[in-house]
Amino acid sequence: MAKSEWSFKSAVELSAALTAKKVSAVELTQDAIDRIERHDSKVNAICVRDFDRALDAAREADAALARGERKPLLGLPITVKESYNIAGLPTTWGWTPQKDFKPAEDALSIARVKEAGGVILGKTNVPVGLADWQSYNEIYGTTNNPFDLGRTPGGSSGGSSAALAAGYGPLSLGSDIGGSLRVPAFHCGVYAHKPTYNLCPTRGHTPPPFPAIPMERDMAVIGPMARSAVDLPLLLDVMAGPDPLDLGIGYKLALPEARHRALKDFRVLVIDSHPLLPANADIRGAIEKLAGQLTGTGARVARESPLFPDFTEASRLYMRMLMSFLGAFLPPDNLAGARAGAAQLSPDDKSLAAERLRGITSTHQAWVFDEGARAGLRAQWRQLFKTFDAVICPIMPTPAYPHDHSPEQEKRRINIDGKDHAYPDQLAWPGIATLTGLPATAIPLGLSKGGLPVGVQIIGPFLEDRTPLKLAELIEREFGGFVPPPLFND
Repeated sequence: MAKSEWSFKSAVELSAALTAKKVSAVELTQDAIDRIERHDSKVNAICVRDFDRALDAAREADAALARGERKPLLGLPITVKESYNIAGLPTTWGWTPQKDFKPAEDALSIARVKEAGGVILGKTNVPVGLADWQSYNEIYGTTNNPFDLGRTPGGSSGGSSAALAAGYGPLSLGSDIGGSLRVPAFHCGVYAHKPTYNLCPTRGHTPPPFPAIPMERDMAVIGPMARSAVDLPLLLDVMAGPDPLDLGIGYKLALPEARHRALKDFRVLVIDSHPLLPANADIRGAIEKLAGQLTGTGARVARESPLFPDFTEASRLYMRMLMSFLGAFLPPDNLAGARAGAAQLSPDDKSLAAERLRGITSTHQAWVFDEGARAGLRAQWRQLFKTFDAVICPIMPTPAYPHDHSPEQEKRRINIDGKDHAYPDQLAWPGIATLTGLPATAIPLGLSKGGLPVGVQIIGPFLEDRTPLKLAELIEREFGGFVPPPLFND
């Protein structure tokens, strides 16, 4: 088989081929490098190349394979979101003042990937501060969607999703607080898994120049991205488990197995509407088709349930809690403007924009009460998951949209079936899983009428990550998954 024919294989398939000596790690790595050099001037997914060290690691992997060693990622080419510390490479988070910052040590997750035999090709592009669903900054420029170069690949793990869609290795590492794993996976037609909160320790996924120490960042997680559902657990299992510097002193990871192993046994709640932010016809049509397919397998599919938490109130709470965290890092001028805006709000203004302002200016007392409300939501989800195994719903309301780099995101608009909505209101869909720390797997469901990827997220019970992952794998096996973008399917 020609080397180029390996470009869109799954990590599981590549690992089997390496073991069977059908291909070498150096050949796979060189194939990925060749594709990057051939195509990335158009996509701009790989912002930091580390090809020499990658080829060295590939040669070491081939030697290990020859000795009969077996590791989960041995010899597999992998890309990494720019926001992870990799010793000797810049970590900027898109901030120009940090363009020369180079950490001395790998992030814990990177060390685990290397220990598992992964071959790191380089870093993928991000928006400034990881704070957009588009991936551009003054240091590295703009990343384009491989399905339509004039559109966003999503963000903030947009470089990773574009790299996967373009065939630059089977796996990538990303992060998520406002959908930053799931949104780019959705926009580029690949897979991603937002793990349960704190399942994967984030030491070294750190804004520069802060020290890489164990630290919890409210709702923020790191996780795996791939072109196949079967590959997500492979990388997740390498990344997961407590940090040995803190929780690992006394805790060990023991995730439960998936609740079921056949589609017919799953109990699924399907949601395609939001009282504050609808999904467009393309997304609803894809969900309707999937619901019918699942029903056809014998799965129990419900379209509503009184157990489902109040979507409106949950979205408002998420906006406040998200912005109370992110707002702490805003420059003084922005904070002053937010305080002035919040002071003008009417108590009756319950718009999502108003809740974001309230979050930025939240007092600690207000946050404590919101934290109590979040605990109540978690209790509601626990009750829901006694009746259902998973919730399937949109990730975003529309397929990928044209690049929009206007500086004030609150003034941007997203068009949903002919009606404009505030761009940041899209947070409502990924926020449904983020707020309460639930695991959520993003899966592609084919292409829209316009040829752009569409998909959904599968939300599972707290710390039962293997349940949505297994459902994603079964759906891929039964109904198909990733479709290579025509421009890059060579």
